[in-house]
Amino acid sequence: MITYLAGVFLAFITYKVYSKLTARKCTCKTKLNNKVVIVTGSNTGIGFETAKDLARREAKVILACRDQAKGIRARDDIIKVTGNRNVVYKQLDLASFKSVRTFVSQILETETHVHILINNAGTGKLDNSLTEDKLPVEMQINHFGPFLLTKLLLPMIKSSSPSRIINVSSLMHRYGTIDLDNIHKPAKSWLQHSRVYSNSKLANVLFTKKLSRELSGAGVGVAVNCLHPGAVSTDIFRHQPALSRFLISLVFKTPEEGAQTTIHLAVSPELGDVTGKYFSDCNETASSCRSEDKKLADKLWELSDKLTKEK
Repeated sequence: MITYLAGVFLAFITYKVYSKLTARKCTCKTKLNNKVVIVTGSNTGIGFETAKDLARREAKVILACRDQAKGIRARDDIIKVTGNRNVVYKQLDLASFKSVRTFVSQILETETHVHILINNAGTGKLDNSLTEDKLPVEMQINHFGPFLLTKLLLPMIKSSSPSRIINVSSLMHRYGTIDLDNIHKPAKSWLQHSRVYSNSKLANVLFTKKLSRELSGAGVGVAVNCLHPGAVSTDIFRHQPALSRFLISLVFKTPEEGAQTTIHLAVSPELGDVTGKYFSDCNETASSCRSEDKKLADKLWELSDKLTKEK
């Protein structure tokens, strides 16, 4: 038993050292004066650290979060830390298409530009329930909601070019599959449900590459990229047992470390013309073979478009 525990401890320490050695920090000093940035899920974790960094760069930062109290508290904290008073909170629940449309309507009323959209919000394994839109809650929050949000904001993003769309995916996309007949239905078994997160992260990469192809041909000056932030200790693990959360907090990256690749994609000048790529630790890297399936990406887009249309 002692040998086993020692082995587990050594594995944790080894991973922690590896994570620290391979982590990269965005060192770009670019300012974002007069730029408008939307960061979803920015009241905590990676999204909060991303929003705080971009506020330091003097952007107008819109915190798009579900929980009003947490969103307002995050706004106040960012203003206090950065001194940038041009940070606002707007309510957005990606599990509700009605909420997405209301949010976009408010943006169109109050803003003339959106230069950077960061689809950061996501969830881990939930309860396999259906949303008010009759879709699996995890898949709607991680894919269908961001798909609709991006699609509705796209005309403004295009008119604001050069602009950027950044989708936070995960290394777990490599283990995902897309079953077009069942992606919009609740999982039928524990095994299927356990794979929903990976499936949704694969959907993020497929969406990124498809959208990039759509926009590249039009020459509209919108860069679309996605990323793996690393294994990060965030609220996405809040439903895990206490011991698991404790170990995760010890070994995984901090939210600030996990935000670096997102920030890199948002501000680095050399990435203005880079699109349709997948990044990790501030470097472009290869995504999975499944994520390069153009026919699958086309079909997923068609299904997503159909499911998110107003009835």
